[in-house]
Amino acid sequence: MSTPAREALEHNATPWLFGVAALTTAPHFLHQPYWLSAFASLVLLWGFRLWQRDLRLPGRWLMIPLVIVGCAGILFEFRTLLGRDAGVAMLVMFMAMKLLELKSRRDAMVVITLGYFLLLTHYFYSQSIFTGLWLLTATWLITAALVRLHGGPASRWRATLRYAAQLCLQALPFMLALYLLFPRISGPLWGLPQDALSAKTGLSEQMSPGSIANLVQSGEIAFRVHFDGPLPASDKLYWRGPVMEDFDGTTWRQATARSAPERVEARSPPITYQTTLEAHNQRWLLALDAPTTLPADTFLNSRMTVNARQPISQRQRFQLAASLDYRFNPQEAPAVLRRNLLLPSGLNPQSARLAATWREREKTPLAIIEQALRLFASRDFAYTLQAPLLGTDAIDDFLFRSQRGFCEHYAAAFVVLMRGAGIPARVVGGYQGGERNPLDGYLVVRQSDAHAWSEVWLEQQGWVRYDPTAVVAPARLESGLSNALPFAELPPALVRLRSDLMRNLRHRWEAINNAWNQQVLGYDPLRQRELLARLGWPDADWAKLAGALAVACAGLLAVVTAWTLYQRPEHDPALRLWHKALRHLHRRQVNCAPWETPRALARRLDSERPELAAAFDRVVEAYLQARYGKVPGDLKTLRERVAQLP
Repeated sequence: MSTPAREALEHNATPWLFGVAALTTAPHFLHQPYWLSAFASLVLLWGFRLWQRDLRLPGRWLMIPLVIVGCAGILFEFRTLLGRDAGVAMLVMFMAMKLLELKSRRDAMVVITLGYFLLLTHYFYSQSIFTGLWLLTATWLITAALVRLHGGPASRWRATLRYAAQLCLQALPFMLALYLLFPRISGPLWGLPQDALSAKTGLSEQMSPGSIANLVQSGEIAFRVHFDGPLPASDKLYWRGPVMEDFDGTTWRQATARSAPERVEARSPPITYQTTLEAHNQRWLLALDAPTTLPADTFLNSRMTVNARQPISQRQRFQLAASLDYRFNPQEAPAVLRRNLLLPSGLNPQSARLAATWREREKTPLAIIEQALRLFASRDFAYTLQAPLLGTDAIDDFLFRSQRGFCEHYAAAFVVLMRGAGIPARVVGGYQGGERNPLDGYLVVRQSDAHAWSEVWLEQQGWVRYDPTAVVAPARLESGLSNALPFAELPPALVRLRSDLMRNLRHRWEAINNAWNQQVLGYDPLRQRELLARLGWPDADWAKLAGALAVACAGLLAVVTAWTLYQRPEHDPALRLWHKALRHLHRRQVNCAPWETPRALARRLDSERPELAAAFDRVVEAYLQARYGKVPGDLKTLRERVAQLP
């Protein structure tokens, strides 16, 4: 059955739909499989070629196999047709294929609706400023395509875009009202699928030689911190993550730790700060040692790591306090101490003999610790990202042969020596230091600030931090990784920071992004209550917000409706002069009917009022030329001829 003419899609409206498909799917090509991006691009080009040559669209005998092949490819790639990545891939494929069956306005409306829906999926991958600008532009184009589809100017594409821009601008007040007054809820409006954080980088629950060295290659931001007072010294900034106690000779792993009463004795006034933590899909909050005040729905476990109840799957802000001088757990459980003395049997014999010698010779644990630190300070140890591969006896290879390593090498070797000497010890992973952005005052902690250090347990003192990296490369703690490594070994992200120009540009861009994250993306229930309290509405609950939102939207709708209805007609100057000529005839007792054309009126005057006909004929010619001519006439001529009427 042929498509009815009233539903047929206009040929010149089709390019707008191809523009919608290209603009809404292009950003997904950055994270979709290459074959899918190529497949969608070829389908789009094929459809555009068919439209350009006005060829017949493919029938079902071809479309059905294409759909089956596309779905099979997605199923093979993602092992499912559900979830974030597979679902978005299906939408991209369907958008491309829909352009091969554009026969009616109904098909075009499916493309428009699918385009609006695809805009939402981009926020699954990025919520940056660039993404927001791109989506605003895409919304404008989709709206323009909708205008064109429903009778917009066929040839004046600028007028179509202008009209669509006016519609989008009219929607801005509604968008702001919804953003400010819509009752906020904790967490996202929808739950992300399980694969939503599969590409996130950050600290792991285990550590092996090279794991942190690989992590510091990234310049991505791990979290931002804003202190309520002065910024502490860099060598005091230890951001605590997983505590690793189980060692198999190569890999350190986190032992099970339960929630425990606070056993932290603060010896200095606490400092308060707010941390904005990026999503890392782990539970730890990377709090500053040692935490004294915790946010709601978090707890301090028995290893002094602050944990959330659920994995951090989205950017979140937390208010904390910490004491930089503290004593932690001077009365540790015997089972925990025994765990932190265990070493795999038969491995690293040289390290075991050295530790046993210290244990026999030295009288106190502090003397043994001094011997270990003196070992790293006296020998030719080097702090480097290019550590050689280690064998089965990894600690022996590092201490007595290569003597080249990164922070995880030094922390692991120190803990093994302590355990061999009979002192309970463990490895702590986290971040150290950070870079202050002078524009907004936030301390920026990157993945390149990842660090590992050691803790030993001493009688009457509890767990005490020792960082052997500080002995080998003190610049790492005092001024950051970029000043502790040779220039040739710096990761690209840190090389760029060595340039003053690039550093200033990066500070500006990160300050803008931080403002976007804090004020726009971070507009949570707390921020909403604070804003409304400043506006004189401190007790607003969700019912009052819903009522205020309804009133605001109704008021805005009334304003937009009144503005739309009350539009002063724009009078054509030539038309105004023509009406002046008609009023002149009326004063000469000539009746001019509203339906009478200029030439018909001129012919009637020629027979009824010859004395007026010649002058009026000249007015008619000037008027028709000024208003309808291909080359608009001179209004001055028309004005002069109207003035010459007898």
